[in-house]
Amino acid sequence: MEFALQKTLSAAEVKRIRKMLKLKQKELAELMNVSVKTIAHWEGSGGCAKGTAAVMLDILRERSWLVEELEIPERTFPLRISYMYEERLCTVMDVDDREQRVKIKNFTTDPAFRAFGRNEYPSYKDYEEFLESRCFPRSRDKMKIILNELNLPFYDPFLIVQKTEGRMAEDSFWLKIER
Repeated sequence: MEFALQKTLSAAEVKRIRKMLKLKQKELAELMNVSVKTIAHWEGSGGCAKGTAAVMLDILRERSWLVEELEIPERTFPLRISYMYEERLCTVMDVDDREQRVKIKNFTTDPAFRAFGRNEYPSYKDYEEFLESRCFPRSRDKMKIILNELNLPFYDPFLIVQKTEGRMAEDSFWLKIER
């Protein structure tokens, strides 16, 4: 089987693609998961990108909208929660508890890996239900013992998730919380 892939890109082509994508060398390095020195080398005289790097750059040239799709948005509310599957970022949630607002961006098309499934515009109530789904239920037998072990005075899904990262025994999803 053969594929129509660009095997190498000249320094001028690499630079042209980066400028077309409106990225600085540092931003392209982050997107490509390489060092800034590597980007500078690819763009330097006599430099070139080869192999997987050339393929990825060629894909980005043809599908420049991917840069926007992959970009993590600036935080808009006081709380940011990243919904992770193992080490893969699936959904970013920005939450304003005081105003009871939630804003999300999904980084996967598979609803099974999205925090709110097919729901692109979750309500604050949806967010609260999501948090509760990532911890033990309110009706759990011997709940006071578990809360005591977590050093929590009462049942609060956010506090539980903060302590446990929302990890459940039966899956590989977890939550990263930033304030």
